[in-house]
Amino acid sequence: MDFGFGPADEEFRTRAREWLDAHLVGPYTAAVGLGGPGSEHEGVAERRAWERELGRGGWIGLGWESGEPGESGGQGERAEPGERGEYGQQRASLTQQVVWAEEYARVRAPGRVGHIGENLLAPTLIAYGTREQRDRFLPAIARGDELWCQGYSEPGAGSDLAALRTAAVRDGAGWRVTGQKIWTSLAQDADWCFVLARTEPGSRRHHGLSFLLVPMDQPGRVEVRPIRQMSGTSEFNEVFFDGAAATEVVGGEGNGWQVAMGLLALERGVSTLVQQIGFAAELDRVLAAFLAGSGADDPVLRDRLVRQWAELRTMRWNALRTLGGQGDEGAPSVAKLLWGGWHQRLGELAVAVRGAAGAVGPYDWSAERPYQLDEEQRLFLFTRADTIYGGSDEIQRNIIAERVLGLPREPKEAAR
Repeated sequence: MDFGFGPADEEFRTRAREWLDAHLVGPYTAAVGLGGPGSEHEGVAERRAWERELGRGGWIGLGWESGEPGESGGQGERAEPGERGEYGQQRASLTQQVVWAEEYARVRAPGRVGHIGENLLAPTLIAYGTREQRDRFLPAIARGDELWCQGYSEPGAGSDLAALRTAAVRDGAGWRVTGQKIWTSLAQDADWCFVLARTEPGSRRHHGLSFLLVPMDQPGRVEVRPIRQMSGTSEFNEVFFDGAAATEVVGGEGNGWQVAMGLLALERGVSTLVQQIGFAAELDRVLAAFLAGSGADDPVLRDRLVRQWAELRTMRWNALRTLGGQGDEGAPSVAKLLWGGWHQRLGELAVAVRGAAGAVGPYDWSAERPYQLDEEQRLFLFTRADTIYGGSDEIQRNIIAERVLGLPREPKEAAR
């Protein structure tokens, strides 16, 4: 795939750079460099205000495709770049979306609090939702007004999502949802949650599931409990639904599995390249710490750093190949396997290059909490989960084996 940047892309780069330089000022400067995986607790109020600033500039939803009016189950034509979309967002080509991500990373703009709505729910509504659902929810996402979280995993139904037990029963025109979700990112700040629930009593596995939209502001019906992690932060949560009202179903009742799997496929789009830009910045920090330290001549560490750089380049080319339409059904699983292990090894390097000092962080004995983790220590601790969340390595290998290589399926009942 030829992924060079043309004159239109460079013009777009200039426009993006000028906008960021002009708007990432004043109160927003306090949030520069804050947020993102492992640091979602940082500067939430400032980052939410920044989300609305992005919305006013039309920088949310750059890659949204048009939907077929009044129909669900199929995406429309990709919008032409250079214009405004029907929900106020700028329209950008694939290369321009990458340009925007590069410029965003260049100025260390705040970690996005609206990425779940923009990159997961919105493409799903465009692919499977009705015109009414798109018109209701997409403008609020594009403005940065409404934040979303994802209600998939449950205790006992994480990687094996089809084993979920959260149930929803009909209540007039809507549903009442009862159950528990876990590892729900940003639930403490979200306005809405898209929930995969069992709507057909007695159904099993992927049958009888529906993709429901649940407002989070339901006191006594929705409870969010933060999960404190090794890193000391709590961006993941448990969410308990006790007869919570769900107002919408996406893709039709009983078709939740198809919609949920469609969402997971959409998740590995341009966002994969955006993620890698962040990885590159982290690698640069680790390399700088290595060169500044006393172990800069250590041949083993040098080899590990070179390998990290080479593997990151490989991930980039694999992502470009997939975006160019050259991937297969196993491409999302391959991408997850690649970045999960890579990022975990980077976390290990972040501590290793500092030697014994990597185990000691800044401290102030006069403070209430005298010892705090620094950025690299949080990276190390948070990345321990990279090969588990978002689909464990074991599950990804099973998908590749069964769906790509055609190997026999794992006997699930026997496995239990």
